[in-house]
Amino acid sequence: MRHRLANPALLTALAAMLAACQTPAPTTGPNRAALPTMERVALGASACWFKSGDPAFAAYKLAPELNSFTGRPRILLVHKGSPESRPLLVVQAEGSPSRLQAFGPMMSDPVAGRIVADVNRWSGGNKACS
Repeated sequence: MRHRLANPALLTALAAMLAACQTPAPTTGPNRAALPTMERVALGASACWFKSGDPAFAAYKLAPELNSFTGRPRILLVHKGSPESRPLLVVQAEGSPSRLQAFGPMMSDPVAGRIVADVNRWSGGNKACS
């Protein structure tokens, strides 16, 4: 007794559907979720603003707060001599893809344009300093 196989056209269609389900989603660029975005920003700020000895940031200290239970990882810039004082700059991200915010007294200073440009560059994956 011979067994008849299923319709070849049906098998081809099922195989194509299965292959489509197993194709990985294309990845372009860095992870855009809040935490990885703020990790890139913190690394950029550390390297370009502080470790480089940039005079525009010499009076400040970086205070990263990446482990956030609120879903808003952030970095703070505080006075170097009084890290417990109110932050002069807060840069935070929320969501996926992340929405960035920068606020605080430094955003009224002449350095604000540079802060925005640097944060946007680093959040997109570019590690260059300005």
